[in-house]
Amino acid sequence: MTKPPTGNNTSGRGSRDLRVKVKTAKGRKLSSTLWLERQLNDPYVQRAKREGYRGRAAFKIMELDDRYGFLKPGARVVDLGCAPGGWCQVAVPRVNALGENPKKPQGRILGIDLQEVEPIAGVELHQLDFLAEGADDRVKDWLGGRADVVMSDMAAASSGHKGTDHLRIVALIEAALAFAYDVLEDGGTFVTKVLAGGAENHMQAELKKNFTKVANVKPPSSRQDSSEKFVVAMGYRGRATPPGDGREDGQPQGWRAGDGGAENGGAAG
Repeated sequence: MTKPPTGNNTSGRGSRDLRVKVKTAKGRKLSSTLWLERQLNDPYVQRAKREGYRGRAAFKIMELDDRYGFLKPGARVVDLGCAPGGWCQVAVPRVNALGENPKKPQGRILGIDLQEVEPIAGVELHQLDFLAEGADDRVKDWLGGRADVVMSDMAAASSGHKGTDHLRIVALIEAALAFAYDVLEDGGTFVTKVLAGGAENHMQAELKKNFTKVANVKPPSSRQDSSEKFVVAMGYRGRATPPGDGREDGQPQGWRAGDGGAENGGAAG
């Protein structure tokens, strides 16, 4: 690995390249080399290390909350696919989960993931498949009621095929939305990552029927070359179910927890 040059360029031959460049090592794929080089030069990766966050994704939820203010003191929050825990870390002081400000209500945070997550002060971590039968009831039992915020930075396992991967993550998001319908308090907020690609149009329509405000945004910390964006749906007003369609209130059309073969993954950075 070559280090960036130091000092000012006074030769008049143009500015020097200050990026860290990684040489391709024996046995390392080019894609791995490019990923490592991008990580080493990513200011959000460097900032996450300095500030003690578990990944650059922490800044995404931070920027979203700065704009929309859904992580309020006293809020009850469920983070689906929470590993490695960056979103939970951001939420702790914002909802006053540790009770450090006695003048404000104390919130609660549940981190849910298939894999074990290293402890985070102020966060209750549970290994749970949110698609499993009765998972929503277990979460409500742990919370002692309904959630004010359900948030998800999950990504389905990659197949390497862009179209297939897009459909998989849409299926996973729709399953997360079905879960949110079951556990959200009236007026609650659903936050999720989506990938642009067209197949999410049905989900957008569902959100607009069931929340008073739906925003689609790409926060500054989201890589510009990434197709990801985030949906912030605020003001949950209950499942909009047309009379006589045979569905139970709270269930999205064509979806229930477990449908679609979605795979639950950890938070992506």
